[in-house]
Formats: sequence, C-alpha cells, structure tokens
Amino acid sequence: MAATLELFLELARLSTPPGRERAAIDHVRAELASFGVDAVEDDAGAQLGGDAGNLYARIPATAPGTPLFFNAHVDTVPPTAPIDPIIEGAYVVNRHPTILGADNKATVAGMIDGIRRVVQEGIPHAGIELVITVQEEIGLLGAKAFDCDRLAARVGYVYDVDGAPGAMTMRAPSQITMDVEFHGRSAHAGMDPEQGRNAIHAAALALARLPMGRVAPGASRNVGVIAGGTQRNVVPDRCSLQLEVRSLDDAHVVVLAQEMVDAVNAAAAEAGCSVEIAQTREYTAYAFGEDDEVVQIARRGLAAAGCPPREIETGGGADAHAFNERGLQCLNLSSGMEAIHTPDERIEIRHVEALSRITVELIRAAAA
Repeated sequence: MAATLELFLELARLSTPPGRERAAIDHVRAELASFGVDAVEDDAGAQLGGDAGNLYARIPATAPGTPLFFNAHVDTVPPTAPIDPIIEGAYVVNRHPTILGADNKATVAGMIDGIRRVVQEGIPHAGIELVITVQEEIGLLGAKAFDCDRLAARVGYVYDVDGAPGAMTMRAPSQITMDVEFHGRSAHAGMDPEQGRNAIHAAALALARLPMGRVAPGASRNVGVIAGGTQRNVVPDRCSLQLEVRSLDDAHVVVLAQEMVDAVNAAAAEAGCSVEIAQTREYTAYAFGEDDEVVQIARRGLAAAGCPPREIETGGGADAHAFNERGLQCLNLSSGMEAIHTPDERIEIRHVEALSRITVELIRAAAA
C-alpha cells in the first residue's frame, strides 16, 4: 500500500470533530518526527477551548527560489457513526453511514508524504513550511488564530476543494453570517391571542421578504436554522434565525446583508415585536490573476504531477481565506474528495496518491 494512502487511512479512523483534534495532531507530529522534521504546537487550542492547537514546521532551504507554505486541517464535521475507511474498487469509502474525513485528511496525508519524499530524496527546495490547523469546519478558527508572522514564505497552498486534482480556485467569496432573535409576547393562543405578539410570525414575515438560494451570479443567501415556541397553544415570545449571505463581490455581500437587516426590522415592526441582530464577517473575498506567482508555480507543478491545471470559482470558505486576508498569496487547490460532509463522501485512491506528487512538484517548481 502506498505511503500516502496508508497515512490517510490511519488519520481517517480518528474521530476529530472541531475542538477534539488531539489524536490527529499527535499522529501528524509523530509522522513528521519519523523523518526528522520537528513540529511545534501553538496555543490555539487554549484560545479556542479545544484540546489541541495548530502544528507548525519549517524546513530550511537547500536551493534558491520561492519558499512555500502548505496548509491543511485535521478537524472534520462531527461524524454520526464510527469511521472505518475501507477500499471499494477504486475508492476509499466509510463502512458506516457517515462522513469519511477525506475533507481534509487526504490532503494532510498527501502533504506530509510529499514533504517526506523531498527530505529523504534530497530534492532541492527553496524552503518549506507546514501549517496543520484545527477547527476549520466551524469558521476557520485555527487558521485565524495562527500567527502568520512565523511564516517566512509569502506564497502557499491549501488543498481543500472537491473535484479531481488540478483545479485552482481563482475566486472565492465573502461571507457574512447573521444571528437574529425576535422578541414578542406570550399569551394563550385561544383565550387571549390579542394580547400576544407572535415572534415566529415575525420571523416568517422577514423570510418572506428575502429571496433564498442563488440570488445573483456568484452570490447566495440561506437560512439554515429556525427555532422558537414552546407548544401549540401558546403565542411564542421568541424565535431565532441563523442566516448567511455570500458573494464573490465583497461590495455586493454588504448590500445583501443590509437587505437582511432591513427585512428583519420591517417584519418585527409589522408584527409588533422587537429584534436583536448580530452580524459577523466570517471571511473576505479574494481573486487571483494569471500573473500572480502562486498561480504560475501551481500551473508548472500541477502539470508536472500529471494533473492538467484548470481554473474554477467557489462559493465555499477555506483556510486560504485567512491567509489571503493577511497579505499572503494562498491558492486553494482541489484534492479529489467527493460528496463531502455527507454519508456518501469518498475519494479515489489515485487522487489520494496524486496529492503527494502535487506537493513534490509544487516544491520543485518553486525552486526552478
């Protein structure tokens, strides 16, 4: 069995929801130490209330060129059953009906094995840094907590987009999330409904004013959670909504968020309720051009690895956002994972193995 695949299977068996990544962090640290690379753990775990922090490792340059950093995360969305990865034909799948964890542990394995090959085979490189993050799935929290001043490299790669290896994420969106709570007045629904102020009705009025789904090219809006009420015969005095909006155009995401605020306030007034609104900018849109160094290196490296480069846009967030917001060039590449965050998640064995080649060839390309 190829080393990349074996390491991926080992990592995938570990249950590591956000905040509970200790087993994976220890495994990665030991794997790096096995070929002479020391990794240090930061205090992100303590900052974020988790059991493990981010891992950071640096390998000094042996040749001129552009130093690179690589990033992947070890947390997964919480599994709802055991994770027992098995091989079915050309794919790795989970024996049980829950996630596999290829997001993002296949990438972790590919990066580590690629770096191992560079070190053990003495492949010339311009400097390599590895950042393994925690709590990505709940808001890129580990990457946001990581001290980027530690990085000597200004160019880096994340492999955290689904699809066959070779895709380069040239544009990714801004995201604003919004927590809304309507406050009404409870009353008996049959005896004194006039005395009540129905918070659920206020929420429904707000949602009726807001288009959902694909609201414009490159933009989306969603209500993911609604909660309120206590029982059928009581006018509910509370109702909460969890909303989000995304756009590839940062100015547009601000406009879409303001539409949400306006709709919520208007609905509260109509229903005779009050409302609390909390907005959070989760991350900011970025875009790359053909002349950016991170793209040029990626084109050479992907081609050399046998993965023809192609350009894509995405509506999702990744740790790349956190690095780009701090002035670094960080390109998100596809990793081969499929149906992530679902019981149908899988990845082809050949794609797992390709991630090691891609890591090696990116390093070669940066040292050319």
